[in-house]
Amino acid sequence: MREEETDNRPAPDRRSRQRLRGRWRVVAGVLLVLAVALMLIGQFLRLPGLDVFGTEARDRSGPAVLKSVQDLSRYEGAAGTYQVVVDLEHDARFLPDAIRGTRTLYVATGGVAAYVDLGGLGDGAVTVDADRTEATLRLPHARLADPALDPEKSYAVSKQRGLLDRLGDLFSDNPASEQAVHVLAARRIGEAARASDLTSRAERNTAAMLRELLRGLGFERVTVTFV
Repeated sequence: MREEETDNRPAPDRRSRQRLRGRWRVVAGVLLVLAVALMLIGQFLRLPGLDVFGTEARDRSGPAVLKSVQDLSRYEGAAGTYQVVVDLEHDARFLPDAIRGTRTLYVATGGVAAYVDLGGLGDGAVTVDADRTEATLRLPHARLADPALDPEKSYAVSKQRGLLDRLGDLFSDNPASEQAVHVLAARRIGEAARASDLTSRAERNTAAMLRELLRGLGFERVTVTFV
């Protein structure tokens, strides 16, 4: 007669299975805590390699809202593009920079336009002789428009923040704001534009444009002065 083979290995009891499940829960909990810790460290120290979950950019912005309309009657005779390196540092008294303080190195690129306002000309601004062959124009001097930063060509080189500043950014509605850097960069670009010959160039180009325009209308002599 053929004997039947039997498995004499002891079946695991309920207590061993519970211990096994408990160990897996502990391991899973430790791994989850470690992953969250790495993500927080990566965000806190700005280390993209430690952002284990990754980030995805989604544009949820609403449509632009028209706030005001202004009619312009000016001729932009020249425009300049400037680049400035802004090194802005905020220190706290009696505390080292590693504890409290910020320093931002920012490369800003922006443009400034120089224009001549033609909307406020009076009755005596343009005089024409009896034969309509000679015209004299008296225009105001050129002015500079507000600097406009180019966000695609402006960038932060480095940001250094103390421990308290990093902790404050975690509870701030506008963490690591660069508004002060942008304001300072626009001011420096405006100063560079005022120190250049941008307004003089705008006046020369405006005068040349008006001469060509009036000569095309039949005037033989056109005089443009800025007063």
